[in-house]
Amino acid sequence: MKVRRIYIEKQRGFDIEARRMQADLADFLGRQYPELAQLKDLRILHRYDVSGLDENQFTQAVCTVFSEPQCDRVFYDNAPPAETGDCCFAVEYLPGQYNQRADFLEQCAELIAGVRPNICHAIVYMLLPGGLPVSDAALEAVKKFLINPVDAHEVPLLPHPSPKLPTHKNLGDGQAPNDIPILSGFIAANDSELDAIARKYGLAMSLEDLDFCRQWFSAIQRDPTLAELRVLDTYWSDHCRHTTFNTVLETIETDESPAASALNKALTLYETARKEVYGDDAAHRPRSLMDMAVIGAKVLRKRGLANNIDESKEVNACTVKVQAEFSDGSAEPWLLLFKNETHNHPTEIEPFGGASTCLGGAIRDPLSGRAYVYQAMRITGGGDPRAGINETLPGKLPQIKIARDAAAGYSSYGNQIGLAAGHLAEFYHSGFLAKRMELGAVVAAAPADWVRREEPSPSREGAFAFEGRRGDVVILVGGKTGRDGIGGATG
Repeated sequence: MKVRRIYIEKQRGFDIEARRMQADLADFLGRQYPELAQLKDLRILHRYDVSGLDENQFTQAVCTVFSEPQCDRVFYDNAPPAETGDCCFAVEYLPGQYNQRADFLEQCAELIAGVRPNICHAIVYMLLPGGLPVSDAALEAVKKFLINPVDAHEVPLLPHPSPKLPTHKNLGDGQAPNDIPILSGFIAANDSELDAIARKYGLAMSLEDLDFCRQWFSAIQRDPTLAELRVLDTYWSDHCRHTTFNTVLETIETDESPAASALNKALTLYETARKEVYGDDAAHRPRSLMDMAVIGAKVLRKRGLANNIDESKEVNACTVKVQAEFSDGSAEPWLLLFKNETHNHPTEIEPFGGASTCLGGAIRDPLSGRAYVYQAMRITGGGDPRAGINETLPGKLPQIKIARDAAAGYSSYGNQIGLAAGHLAEFYHSGFLAKRMELGAVVAAAPADWVRREEPSPSREGAFAFEGRRGDVVILVGGKTGRDGIGGATG
């Protein structure tokens, strides 16, 4: 099937994204590269390579799916004309990274054509110089500002599409999965070889974690598969297991700082609370940041001041039993749910998706608790967004890009489900320079009689069995995700 290429560009007056980006480059990079402050124009074109549609289907899709005639310009086959001195480059998602735009267009094209095409999408940026030519250094600075290497890369400006498009589709769309590799020699590997395995596959586990895996698989006398090791790597990550917060604090010391007195009082209060909650067992209970965080709630429970908490085996949002009062004077038992999610590292490396799924993660837990989410809050911290690109830490994104993309990501998720954000606060401090703070919190509620909780029981005939057997079929159901789906928590 023929591959057809089109470029879509917003007409002047509708090209808000291009005008904003031109202003951003002039403001952020123009101080160091004057030619960027003097750009005559900046154009953004979306390039689509399409296969799977015949001529009539493609023509119909161009004006109904790919573009809006009232506000878009369409260029066929070749790129729009560029004059001598114009700087052009194309950016595409990395192979395997989920491209929401391409997927959405494929679905829409299928509605009108009856067949689902394959669409590859890239963004073409064109910088039209003004009084000064754009230097190579300035162009590289622009690329660094626009391209996040975590999820995208620059691709060649090929004059014509490839006759065979790469596919971004997940398994289940006709592609046969590769065999899962077995890490032969894992249980016999020494420490240096374990370290080499971790580096080869980009694992986040410590050597101690890998040693534990080696001992466990040695006991059952087989090497693990790569999938098994990656699942452990994810579940044991700091994001999922809270390794840092659960680290045992063997000794706690305070230095002679102005805050020493307050810190010592807090530590004394913490020790007093531990004795009240754990009794004689306090000396044997490990101290950790997690224990410090939850000790207050445990004290309230111990004193009988928090008996309205709804307890279950489900690990979801904090759920409190309340009496909901209505305008007609009636009342009924409801469940009030609270949840907060932090996505510091994900937002640092991929701001839009990190902040978006920060709010999404907070929404997920009360939603899985059968409740409707009513309101949200965002508290975030970053470095000085006015700092120039030459002040950006090596390997990091500029602070202004993180701040703006994270704000867009958070609002994107909330707006898509109609969630109101009642409080938004962003703090700028040098302490957030190396790692951003990103917190989303929500409140939800549901009538108590709407919620029914049951537990799987292996003793009941036909019920879910906790232990799998060889030959069992496991079906994994879920939405598409990107490269960060398996590595987002461990990155």
